[in-house]
Amino acid sequence: MDKKIKKIVLAYSGGLDTSIIIPWLKENYDNPEIIAVSGDVGQGTELDGLEEKAIKTGASKLYVLDLKEQFVTDYVFPTLKAGAKYEDYLLGTAFARPIIAKGIVDIAIKEGADAICHGCTGKGNDQVRFELTIKAFAPDMKIIAPWRIWDIKSREEEIAYAEAHNVPLKINRETNYSKDKNLWHLSHEGLDLEDPANEPQYEKKGFLEMGVSPVEAPDKPTYVTIDFEKGIPVAVDGEKLDPVALVYKLNELGGKNGIGLLDIVENRLVGMKSRGVYETPGGAILYRAHEILETITLDRDTAHYKAIVAQQFAEQVYFGKWFTPLREALSAFVDKTQENVTGTVRLKLYKGNIINAGVESPYSLYNPEFATFDEDEVYDQKDSAGFINLFGLPLTVRALMEKSLKK
Repeated sequence: MDKKIKKIVLAYSGGLDTSIIIPWLKENYDNPEIIAVSGDVGQGTELDGLEEKAIKTGASKLYVLDLKEQFVTDYVFPTLKAGAKYEDYLLGTAFARPIIAKGIVDIAIKEGADAICHGCTGKGNDQVRFELTIKAFAPDMKIIAPWRIWDIKSREEEIAYAEAHNVPLKINRETNYSKDKNLWHLSHEGLDLEDPANEPQYEKKGFLEMGVSPVEAPDKPTYVTIDFEKGIPVAVDGEKLDPVALVYKLNELGGKNGIGLLDIVENRLVGMKSRGVYETPGGAILYRAHEILETITLDRDTAHYKAIVAQQFAEQVYFGKWFTPLREALSAFVDKTQENVTGTVRLKLYKGNIINAGVESPYSLYNPEFATFDEDEVYDQKDSAGFINLFGLPLTVRALMEKSLKK
């Protein structure tokens, strides 16, 4: 261990990993000062009592950074506008890490820290997301990742270490799911979920936190309208809301109707597959509404090319490359596509389903006069014959060549 390290800034959540890291750092780095930093991206009650806990376990102080509005405005909405999903995952943890890590770097520089420490495992994606952000803003900062160097090998051993060092925990061995929560989503990993053959316990009391199972959702549908301006949601049911309040409102509506549950085996950046269950009620509603609005406001070529961009954008976010020239360039493209993505979408929420109930926009490219199956005066159907002849010319030429070879 580097005994020269006297001051360490710790990315602190108060969860199992970061709770035991404080005494571990004290033991292994010659009793350095530990400054804990938490980024508030909507964890809610998880932040309760955090300062007392951090100081009790050995930290000199705790910073709690209120990042909620910036999180939604500068990270969530740009990703939503891109329509970016990573294998159907709505990137709840992925785009929260860069803003938290950036906040931690700012504190580390302010405090003159010798190192930044995080509690990410050597198997996960988050270690990459944290460290790429640190490299982007503090390239000379030493990074400590205990999971890559300590003797603890499992969450069972973590709990044992915590108990031996009188570190208070909110979990126990029977309910020790690995979770990540913010205002956008909640993820569940571990325990019975590690076997993809096991059905998630959606109806078990306490498993879901942001909503209910579709089985337990009301028998009557809920209608909701969402207004967008240039791809950004601005109102729910006609009520203008700030970004954070808007997400919370849709979380409430979606949660009550069993919306936004996702059970997937995803391909992690580090190469392995991992099974996760995600709750993203408001996010699922926003993504669907945005997709519907784009069907009438984007032309075909832009829509199809944007789908390619969305895939690349999602990988940039998932892989921790938020602060890169490519991600910024992709966002610039996306912003251009959103200039006319303004309008209102009406949805029916019913037992886990998000059903299109109508969409309108002053920039709609849908023209009933051209699309109608009834008689019209704007489309000459005879024109299609010449179009098909030209469009199919390569096929005709090839077929004639093959026919001549057979003679």
